[in-house]
Amino acid sequence: MIPDWETERRTMVERQLRGRGIRDARVLRAMGEIPREEFVPPDLRVMAYGDAPVQIGWGQTISQPYMTALMAQELELTGAETVLEVGAGSGYAAAVLGALAARVVAVEIVEPLVRQARNNLDRAGRGANVTVVDGDGGFGFAEFAPYDAISVAAAAPEIPAALLAQLNDPGRLVIPVGSRDDQELRVVTKRGGRMEQRVPTLCQFVPLRGAEGWR
Repeated sequence: MIPDWETERRTMVERQLRGRGIRDARVLRAMGEIPREEFVPPDLRVMAYGDAPVQIGWGQTISQPYMTALMAQELELTGAETVLEVGAGSGYAAAVLGALAARVVAVEIVEPLVRQARNNLDRAGRGANVTVVDGDGGFGFAEFAPYDAISVAAAAPEIPAALLAQLNDPGRLVIPVGSRDDQELRVVTKRGGRMEQRVPTLCQFVPLRGAEGWR
């Protein structure tokens, strides 16, 4: 029996997002419209709207819906921004960001996931303003810098210097920082040449791969 995906999405938005304090109406609308089931492996689609990450292969996951929503909300997007996403994964968070910004550049270091993310975005009708590129996201993607917002979907031991350098002024960056197993979600605001940081929550992400991540 095929699940009622629209009902699953509405329930996810009300219980997991709005019920936990997500208030950005544009984020709630985007996550209520984007078919998350198209971004998980076919044999795991029954788990698409569960309150947990889902494995997508190659040791990577699609993040818990609440964390995707929280990170998007913390970026405070208005619709005119160019956004860098580090760790495209299956493409779901890039689809959400694409619904909130003018353009998204999503970098993925696992080459098979680059193809998978592109295919998922096209199948879901969300690829028009999202570009998925193959590369080491810890170095950002200088070709389209600076970025008004940067979202990092993998845990780093420190905030990569290249990402701070490619962040526009003003601009906002969200990134999990800490050990391999436990991190804090940091929100970095760049304004007038100064950097401010705050931590809205603790979190657990897969490790960032590449020169700026975990070996």
